Amino acid sequence: MTISASILVIDDEPDNFDVIDTFLHDDNIQLSYASSGSRAIARLQDIQPDVILMDVMMPHMSGIEACQIIKADPQWQGIPIIMVTALTSKDDLSRCLNAGADDFISKPVNGTELRARVNSMLRIRQQYASVQNLLRLREDMVNMIVHDLRTPLSSIVLSADMLQSGQLTAAKQHHKAEQIMTAARQLQALIDDLLIMARIEDGQMLVDRTTVDLRHLCKKALEEFEAIAQQKHLDLVGDLPAQLNPVHVDATMLRRVIDNLLSNAVKFSPKGSQVVLKADSLDQSTIIQVADQGTGVRLDLRQIIFEKYETGMSAEGVTQLGLGLAFCKLAVEAHGGDIRVDDNHPQGSVFTISLPIYVGGSQSTMV
Repeated sequence: MTISASILVIDDEPDNFDVIDTFLHDDNIQLSYASSGSRAIARLQDIQPDVILMDVMMPHMSGIEACQIIKADPQWQGIPIIMVTALTSKDDLSRCLNAGADDFISKPVNGTELRARVNSMLRIRQQYASVQNLLRLREDMVNMIVHDLRTPLSSIVLSADMLQSGQLTAAKQHHKAEQIMTAARQLQALIDDLLIMARIEDGQMLVDRTTVDLRHLCKKALEEFEAIAQQKHLDLVGDLPAQLNPVHVDATMLRRVIDNLLSNAVKFSPKGSQVVLKADSLDQSTIIQVADQGTGVRLDLRQIIFEKYETGMSAEGVTQLGLGLAFCKLAVEAHGGDIRVDDNHPQGSVFTISLPIYVGGSQSTMV
């Protein structure tokens, strides 16, 4: 056993605890002791054991009764309980299992068997914890998706209501129509990111490689973000050499990656600052960079921001679901490349995509 664990031993005979302590003292396990079921239940909150070893035959409250109480509490029902018993009849053992026990071991306890059964229950405990974490993550994900869908949807509904009122000037009508279109694009982008990520993770995404003029693709992205940048009084700059080697990529997927990075840079950049999109052709790779002058990304966040539903640091007035960077990572890796974030001196962040030189022309592959 290589993991650290906490085990609660419940037995009215202290000598039995000493036996278990002898068998498990070399296994990186922290043992706690309770002399009765009622005392153990009162101490569960403080001990928070990973496994419980419970004697069956105890005065006042039997191990079976204590097991039933513990397993009836949702807070503790995920803790595996091993019943330690001198009983051997099938009826007695079935009573232990029916009470909620996960396993049992017979007295006198054998050290090899005890370690094997404890190790088995610790694996179950870890699996249970993993499932609970996944369920919490899924619940958080659903809440974040609902929130991020509601924001542009509310903008669409409000703007549509104002248009229907018939009380707006022509200029304001045009402005509200633009707001509706912007919000609709946000909804479409979020849904597209979710669908593409799911397909990539399931190995069902088709990477349709064609020969792409990277300079032209970057310039088109800059043109589409120019209006948004002007609204925030940002200077949007393209550092694109006249001679830039073509790349063999899925043009739609790479464009979405660049759009996501530009969108984040614009979101988190202060007014009056600069956002730069840069590309360069090296001997063995193509480099694409998006640099901003925002608050930057702390060292401890530079890996997790590329995980799903991780948003890193928040900014006032900015809402985002942690999908954009996760999509970028999956899409870049589907092309055999990598993505990272570094400091932009003197202030801000630089997101760098490195794509290897691809030889093979136009073709489609599944990832």
